[in-house]
Amino acid sequence: MEKSIESIWKQGFLENDAMVAPKLNNLYNQKSIHIIDKFKRMFKINLNALVIFSFFVLVVSFFVKIPVMGVLMFILFNVIVIVNKRLLKGLNDIDKNVSSYQYLKSFDTWMKSQIEVNYKMSRYIYPYIFIAMVSGFGFSSQFRESLNRMLGGYQPYMVFDIPVFWVLAMIVIIILLAIFGGRIYKWDLNIVYGRIIKKLDELITDMEDLRG
Repeated sequence: MEKSIESIWKQGFLENDAMVAPKLNNLYNQKSIHIIDKFKRMFKINLNALVIFSFFVLVVSFFVKIPVMGVLMFILFNVIVIVNKRLLKGLNDIDKNVSSYQYLKSFDTWMKSQIEVNYKMSRYIYPYIFIAMVSGFGFSSQFRESLNRMLGGYQPYMVFDIPVFWVLAMIVIIILLAIFGGRIYKWDLNIVYGRIIKKLDELITDMEDLRG
């Protein structure tokens, strides 16, 4: 039977001969368990929420008659979930027969690797979202009719039936999203997991100071 983290970490985060008060040792063990469990719980909740949201967007898109956008967004969200669930399996492969400090360091390494994968994906995710939205509205006859009424009959400069300046503007936006996609992801990451990441870094630093 696989040991629980709590039973494995009874030895503490230091070596057996370390001169550290048992209460202090236990305190850091409990903090480690709390941080990792909280991250796992939030990570799984966010992935499940993304799946639910993908179905919600898909259904709503058909009701508002922009199904192209709904299908594209549905595919994107579920690809993100699949990738991150595979990454989550890597967390289960971390050796648990070690001290809490060593496990926490391995967890930190895994988390940084997971963040790096999503950071790279974000350079494509945000441009994809923009393209999906433009495609969805572009294929909507109701949207085109509303846009024509708003423009009051204005006709953009066309080449081979393509609105040149509109296409150029979209290309610029796509390029900017590709360039800043990683930064947008880091901003989102900080909102959701910022406090956990900060506590993890502080805990590892404190443990390393005590280890000497």
